[in-house]
Amino acid sequence: MTIRARDLNVPFDGTPGKWNAITDVPGVEVGFTTVISGDEVSGPAVRTGVTAILPRGKSGVGIPCAAATFTLNGNGEMTGRAWIDESGSLSTPIAITNSHSVGDVHSGVIRWLAQHNPEVLAQWALPVVAETWDGYLNDTNGQHVTEAHARAALDAAATGPLAEGNVGGGTGMNCYGFKGGTGTSSREVTLGSEKYTVGVLVQANHGSRHEFEIRGHKVGAQSSAPCPIFETDWLERDRQRVRVPGGAGSIIVILATDAPLLPNQIKAMTRRIPLGLARNGTTGSHFSGDIFVGFSTANSGSLSPNFPDRAFSAEGLETLSFVPWGYMDSLFDGVVQATEEAVVNAMVAATDMTGRDGHESFALPHEEVRAIFPA
Repeated sequence: MTIRARDLNVPFDGTPGKWNAITDVPGVEVGFTTVISGDEVSGPAVRTGVTAILPRGKSGVGIPCAAATFTLNGNGEMTGRAWIDESGSLSTPIAITNSHSVGDVHSGVIRWLAQHNPEVLAQWALPVVAETWDGYLNDTNGQHVTEAHARAALDAAATGPLAEGNVGGGTGMNCYGFKGGTGTSSREVTLGSEKYTVGVLVQANHGSRHEFEIRGHKVGAQSSAPCPIFETDWLERDRQRVRVPGGAGSIIVILATDAPLLPNQIKAMTRRIPLGLARNGTTGSHFSGDIFVGFSTANSGSLSPNFPDRAFSAEGLETLSFVPWGYMDSLFDGVVQATEEAVVNAMVAATDMTGRDGHESFALPHEEVRAIFPA
């Protein structure tokens, strides 16, 4: 059973959903492919994978969601952003992997769509594929993630509770000088008689050890866990020297909600993601790609596909419902709270890992967290 931050008595704000995961947003499905092999003796150390998020599940691929993106620091990649920002919509799956496997995963998503949803490709598709760098633990230049791995993650997508830590695209990641990876959380938000859910999934690979806090406690600076990741400025690899500055790595955040919203309102929510990240200490390193995408699963069928299938008429006008701007603060609260918890969940669930060239990454010690937050 995966240990989560609340199991260590961490007192987060807000009310989580049933699974405390992005899948608490109705319709959202998530799947993982985890690729672990080799030890530099039996072969290259492969510590990587793919995470797939289907906003409306397998049955809703191609039905647009209102969507938006936001970048805190742009030292990273997320494909498909230009079209989301232009159209305010998202109709394809989202995938997350390592920095040098974006192309293969993108191709894998296209092939999966061609097999399962060929109508989506009748004109074109611009899948969203994001990355963070796992080259400390993974033979990332070997590009061991294939199209088949991307298709398998999409096939595995389901609702329900999610694995965290060393899974999917987060397999080889590090966070705040500890082992990092995949994390998720959710919040229930009540507006009048309506109840909505805000869910977040992170691929956490950012921050320096001295920055890390949990609920205001300087956990990173006080930890006795070894921190070999940034102890030296240079890592030796095949006679090449790779610079690894403190704080480098990146974080990708996927934000989902079933609240009916306009794209600009989703943009406003994605702008609050950094406030949740900051609660755990990060200041947004120059060498960290901090890129976020958000979507709403409400208003199903109210956003047109890319091409019209009939002549325009007044009867063809679309109508969108949306939460009035003056009531957005509760949704902003949910974003900040879920983001903060998702990062800590990723670190609590992660386990020690040895990878490329014998590099080691040590997990956040549970006993140190319990000592700060006794029952």
